[in-house]
Amino acid sequence: MPGRAPLSHLRPALLVFAVALCSPSTSDAVEFPLREDGAALIGEVKRVRTRYEDTLIELARKHSLGYEELVRVNKGVDPWLPGAGTEILIPGQRLLPPGDREGIVVNLPEHRMYYFPKPGKGEQPKVFTYPVSVGKMDWRTPLGVTKVVRKQKDPPWYPPESVRKDRAARGDPPLPPVVPPGPDNPLGTRAMRLDIPGGAYLIHGTNNPDAVGMAVTHGCLRMYPEDVERLFDVTPVGTRVALINEPVKLARFGGEVWLEVHPPVDATGQVKPVDIEAFEGRLNELLGEAEVIIDWDTALRVMREATGMPTLIGLELAPEGSDVPGTEAPAPAPARAASP
Repeated sequence: MPGRAPLSHLRPALLVFAVALCSPSTSDAVEFPLREDGAALIGEVKRVRTRYEDTLIELARKHSLGYEELVRVNKGVDPWLPGAGTEILIPGQRLLPPGDREGIVVNLPEHRMYYFPKPGKGEQPKVFTYPVSVGKMDWRTPLGVTKVVRKQKDPPWYPPESVRKDRAARGDPPLPPVVPPGPDNPLGTRAMRLDIPGGAYLIHGTNNPDAVGMAVTHGCLRMYPEDVERLFDVTPVGTRVALINEPVKLARFGGEVWLEVHPPVDATGQVKPVDIEAFEGRLNELLGEAEVIIDWDTALRVMREATGMPTLIGLELAPEGSDVPGTEAPAPAPARAASP
């Protein structure tokens, strides 16, 4: 068999896609076992029907999603009054972020946190995942590797001078020197300080859970109250924290290639298109010398729509001369992938 054909020679290829959903049975699960084969796919996609009183903000919190994450895959649905019996897509399936599966990993364009606790003796490794709010345009959350240096229950909030000036410029009422614990405290009931110089960067709760999953903070990472309390209880001081910017996630396992894309943003916080040339370079690096058929129609659609849902875009062909049962190349057929 000749070497792997250039990707540009494979447009378009039609594949039959078998979507494997590996997850706990509850739609609002935040804890998932890591697969022994190292596969990066966790969770499942579900569909639910609304009650008359439901809103997408309430459904997002119920299913451990951010508001924007849910709205993005349910276009045309009124977020405040979806109406009784409306079918809502719950995007609970995702690819694990690239890099070390250790400590806390926050993928900023995804607005999502992954926590990989150190397993005990004989325990299966697992991951917890939560939606988070990140820094808005002028208050970007910094990138890099840091650690948790302090944990505090019921923290007071000392509004920094930069926040005071921002409020004054908007004409908002001035803040007091300290906001005590309670319903008016934007840090909520838990706070974990990160070892980042030049600012008080925290992982914390909130008194405004409706905004979780958006780019609205002054650089901190904001979580649902119930999520931050659970994370606080299991995360020791010294835990590694990686803050990454990976709008495009690729994974290859079990002879399949999966793609997940979130809206990329530029240095000013504005949404920008996916860099196709950079994507092809990463895909070539991932595939190496493997013989793979890529469904480019599907891949380009996923990059264009950037819904954040993992989609199967390719299948690995059988090695030349392989006589192992079940390794034959798939017959071309219409593509079927996990997409809205």
